Amino acid sequence: MFDISFWELFIVGIVALLILGPERLPSAIRSTVTTIRSLKSMATGFRTEIEEQLRVHELHENLKKAENMGLDNVSPEVAQSVKELKEAALSVQEPYKKKKDDDEK
Repeated sequence: MFDISFWELFIVGIVALLILGPERLPSAIRSTVTTIRSLKSMATGFRTEIEEQLRVHELHENLKKAENMGLDNVSPEVAQSVKELKEAALSVQEPYKKKKDDDEK
């Protein structure tokens, strides 16, 4: 990704050792590693969220196509999208039904 050679890393390490000293260098390395891990985690979460939003958008587009076609003569992929959306709608309604039933008792 960054195309850094061993010697470049070695020089950066020597400069960091001279600037920070041997007492503060290990904590600086730990904080840098922690920051890099958190950035990678945030990037992974962001990418996952974007992929999920794109998937939802595609499902909605397929549902619109199915509605325009009358839900009769749809392709298998559109039918699968409609089925997934129906299952998702039922799973969202399920917790509310349980709570409503508990409130009525």
